[in-house]
Amino acid sequence: MPAKKPSRRLRVFVIAVVLVVLSGLGYGAFWTVSTVRASYPQVSGEIEMDGLSGPVTVQRDGNGIPRLYADSALDLFRAQGYVHAQDRFWEMDVRRHMTSGRLSEMFGDGQVETDAFLRTLGWRQVAQQEYDEELAPETKEYLDEYAEGVNAYLGTRSGEELSVEYAALGFLNDYAPEPWDPVDSVAWLKAMAWDLRGNMEDEIDRSLLAARLSPEQIEELYPGYPYDRNNPIVQEIGDFAGGTGGTGGTGDTGGTGDTAGGDGQGDGTSPGDAADGVTTQLGALAATLDEIPALLGPAGSGIGSNSWVVSGEYTTTGMPLLANDPHLGPSLPSVWYQMGLYCTEVTEECPFEVSGFTFSGMPGVVIGHNEDIAWGFTNLGADVTDLRLEKLDNGNYLRDGEEKPYETRTETIRVAGGEDREITVRSTENGPIVSDRHDDFAETGRTAPVESGAPDRGNGYAVSLTWTALEPSNTMDAVFALNTAADFDDFRSAAADFAVPAQNMIYADTAGNIGYQAPGRIPVRGAGDGRYPAPGWDSSYDWDGYVPTEELPWELNPERGYIVTANQAVIDPAGYDHFLTDDWSYGTRSARIEELLVSKIEDGGKISMGDMQSIQLDNSNEMARVLVPYLLDIEISDPYIREAQELLEGWDFSQDSDSAAAAYYNAVWANMLQLAFGHKLPKELRVEGQCLRVRPADDSAPLEDANGQALFDTECGERSPDSAWPDGGDRWFEVVRELIEQPDSDWWTTPATRTEPAATDRDELLARALRDARWELTAKLGKDIGTWSWGRLHQLTLTNQTLGEEGPGPLRWMLNRGPWNLAGGADAVNATAWNAAGGYETTWVPSMRMIVSLADFDESLWINLSGASGHAYHEHYTDQTGMWARGEFLPWPSSAEAVAEGTRDTLTLTPGGAGAGEE
Repeated sequence: MPAKKPSRRLRVFVIAVVLVVLSGLGYGAFWTVSTVRASYPQVSGEIEMDGLSGPVTVQRDGNGIPRLYADSALDLFRAQGYVHAQDRFWEMDVRRHMTSGRLSEMFGDGQVETDAFLRTLGWRQVAQQEYDEELAPETKEYLDEYAEGVNAYLGTRSGEELSVEYAALGFLNDYAPEPWDPVDSVAWLKAMAWDLRGNMEDEIDRSLLAARLSPEQIEELYPGYPYDRNNPIVQEIGDFAGGTGGTGGTGDTGGTGDTAGGDGQGDGTSPGDAADGVTTQLGALAATLDEIPALLGPAGSGIGSNSWVVSGEYTTTGMPLLANDPHLGPSLPSVWYQMGLYCTEVTEECPFEVSGFTFSGMPGVVIGHNEDIAWGFTNLGADVTDLRLEKLDNGNYLRDGEEKPYETRTETIRVAGGEDREITVRSTENGPIVSDRHDDFAETGRTAPVESGAPDRGNGYAVSLTWTALEPSNTMDAVFALNTAADFDDFRSAAADFAVPAQNMIYADTAGNIGYQAPGRIPVRGAGDGRYPAPGWDSSYDWDGYVPTEELPWELNPERGYIVTANQAVIDPAGYDHFLTDDWSYGTRSARIEELLVSKIEDGGKISMGDMQSIQLDNSNEMARVLVPYLLDIEISDPYIREAQELLEGWDFSQDSDSAAAAYYNAVWANMLQLAFGHKLPKELRVEGQCLRVRPADDSAPLEDANGQALFDTECGERSPDSAWPDGGDRWFEVVRELIEQPDSDWWTTPATRTEPAATDRDELLARALRDARWELTAKLGKDIGTWSWGRLHQLTLTNQTLGEEGPGPLRWMLNRGPWNLAGGADAVNATAWNAAGGYETTWVPSMRMIVSLADFDESLWINLSGASGHAYHEHYTDQTGMWARGEFLPWPSSAEAVAEGTRDTLTLTPGGAGAGEE
């Protein structure tokens, strides 16, 4: 997904497409049949493929999911590249242009700013360094073979024969895909790392809040992790723990933390005094980040995942069961591609017998199982980014009292149908200057909070980015090491290479072991804690290396018999010697999963595959358990409002798709958050288009007109609906949980409107929310509450990358699918999240679900958000989506016999030729 604002040329292109579609029935039929079908791949028979040493068999089941069988590892990955390109090349092509900052080459001048920002980060350059200098020779061989497989497919097709999107793109320019490069695959890891980068948005948002809220109010919106209520992942401290202090962090997560100047004294500044200057530059940075393509989903509190593993001691199979469902932004096609990779005979030279979820454009299996182990991922959320204020002057930057020349490089951005653009990228030793990418950064740091020893502000400070992913690593080695791991030691060894993004890695094996490892390149900070931008001119804030691998938390066969990871705190900092982050998810999902497991185990039961499915689909709203009793205590005299309030009586807090109570509760929740918090936030955090009347910002401006009437400015929100505040996720659960027992808190006040009196305490505000929600749902769902349902509000539409985002109705109709009415909700285990500030539409989903049976891999289950195919109108475009929405699964056969039984189509890739015979 490129930036959201369409360019002029893209609009011209859209008009051209519409004219073609509407120009006549005959040509319209050609467009929808001949053009679309031209890209469908051949899935049976034989195709000659140059470079193979032997035949490769591709067996596809009834859902088009392929299993590949080859005699050599090199042939296996060459064939994987070919098959990925058959089904998903448009997706692959868009991704590589995004990761290299070249979207303008495909889509025109509307993408120049996005490309400029991505060029500034330099993902492609880092990926090239990794390929040249860091990766094992064997890994590079696999990447090379994969690229050759992609190119073998490209050698036989072009334009509409690759994908219908290329036929549409032909109306805009004469773009033609270039050959695939191995570095294209490596660069995809940078996109993963960007979308899973940790707390950069929290760092920005805390600084933005400082323009309007006091430090104490900010901390109320960032409560500490509830270690007394929600367990961390690792509960049995191992010998990795070190001491009881904590480098860079303590067990008290509620402090204000360091600002850019350490103690914030000296010149009288504090986060609360940041005011216009820092607000301007960080607001611009937030807006820029909002426009950057997020292939895994919008940044914010929604990003996460669930995974858990249960020891065979507590399962009906007598062996471990492992579940995983990563929560990512919905996309069409799904970011995942199901596949099996099998050596016909497993040997040291050909060691692969692995099945699971892959990324199109990257060799290997990312999440899944081989014949010995199974593994899953959830986002660890470690703080691996720091924004730094930089004093720049005449080609130099200030560092420990000395002027040093900053580095520059020139980047040329090629623009489809337009003139090339040149940008200059500046960098200090702290990282690239990200503030150069927005005009508003001219006054960067004008009033940023700094210590008394800070350099003269002059025209302001720039902002640079320090990020672990901007240093070359060998993460790609870890993918293949995981694919061939045979035991927990192999698993941990592979995890040691998984530098970025930092992930929770969960484990089970056929010997009956279960385990966990926190991998990743996690910085050891000097001064500061990463909560606010740090002074780049002071080297005491530098990172002092990374947490040693052997000191990262892990567990093997804990006594409790299960391990749950759902983005909660990894470990209690009171017993651990390193600072990972304070910006955890708050443990709502993990606590619910643990509750469901423990209740079954303590009753003497055993966890079955059916139980694992039920837990993945659990819709319970844990915040509703806290808030509903207060809502029911509100005395409502209006019978129309009271009728809706009665929906909450006896509600079991389950957010089923057909639940009227869930619809009403979530509407009350959204209205309550808006009344209590939304109107008190700065415009940089509120949803775009939401305008408020505020007193003039200029202290010298008159507050009243000549008639004594108060004067107001109109201030409109600037944040996208997917990432605006208050989003209603489990941080807001924790905020409200703490405030609900403070009925006279200022947060519960809201001013009067033309039709409503002011709310002066909690109960008055809750009464307003109950009333506003009733009227809102009347407008959206009708007067008859008997027809209300949560699914009618909470819908999912799958949007095709790029062209499905920006065209008018006819084009979107061709490429997009939906809507589907969904159950679940924000921080339910069935995490079909929505942003309470932006609407009820689904913004995050379980992007896939899998349950692995270590007793018999053939009994495992999986489901993808969309289908295997990326081709519009293909039978496998969205054939899994309906099942996914209903909570159903597909069988996941692994053995050769089970795969053969489920095979519908068989294609043989044979040595020789450049590829022929495609349908």
